[in-house]
Amino acid sequence: MNLPTEWAVQAQGLRCALGGRTVLEGLDLHIRPGQFVGVFGANGAGKTTLLRAMLGLQPLESGRLRLLGQEGVSARAHVGYVSQRDPVGADSFLRVRSFVATAWQGERWGLGLGGAQPRAQAVDAALKAMEMGSLAERGMDALSGGQRQRARIAQALVNPVRMLLLDEPLSNLDPQAQQLILQTARRLCTEQGMTVLMTAHDINPLLPHMDQVLYLAGGRGRLGTVDEVVNAPALSALYGLPMAVAREGGYLFIHPAGGFMPEEAAHCGHDHGHAGEGEGA
Repeated sequence: MNLPTEWAVQAQGLRCALGGRTVLEGLDLHIRPGQFVGVFGANGAGKTTLLRAMLGLQPLESGRLRLLGQEGVSARAHVGYVSQRDPVGADSFLRVRSFVATAWQGERWGLGLGGAQPRAQAVDAALKAMEMGSLAERGMDALSGGQRQRARIAQALVNPVRMLLLDEPLSNLDPQAQQLILQTARRLCTEQGMTVLMTAHDINPLLPHMDQVLYLAGGRGRLGTVDEVVNAPALSALYGLPMAVAREGGYLFIHPAGGFMPEEAAHCGHDHGHAGEGEGA
């Protein structure tokens, strides 16, 4: 079957397993360019696994996956990625500008090709995109948590990417720092046509910014607008148990309809947000 090329992400029958356990089973996705998609689900639902599969870091058991109309390495060259795991301390001796520059065309620690002037221009553009220009000469060890996360995203943007994958970028950040990152992600989609996928546990900070929701549970997923996905019938079908969705004070609260909160359903609502799913889950 031929797949159309107008999609930023195309997945058909995607199946991934970790340690003998099926994490994603028969997942189908079609995401258009320029969309900001929030990816939600409980611990182990497959949020990180999906991003790693897109990067070629997670083998596919079966199915097809195309990014930006291409399969394999050629597509991933245009994808930026910020992982959950932040090796704090490994880069403490670097200034922000130097930290961002280490990713220039796959370069590590200043070794690589491409020329000093194009590299400097790319670094300046990435810092500007993340509103980090005034912090360019500051040491990485002097940044706040929110500033450090913005520097990590700037590093992912230093090459000419068309898609940005952000794994739990809001974890452990205060609301103001979260909003700076979300506003920037929204701007990248609107002004540059970039496609952004962002995993998170709490849906509420993303509500004003994202175009679509991808909700993962039981190896399956549902993609659509907030109203299409985050409702009791849709989530009940996805989880296989009665779910309830309540709105109060501008927030969404998601929980099993009986009030019992099993581990696989403890997620996403304002009162159940918690720090992230482990790498590779």
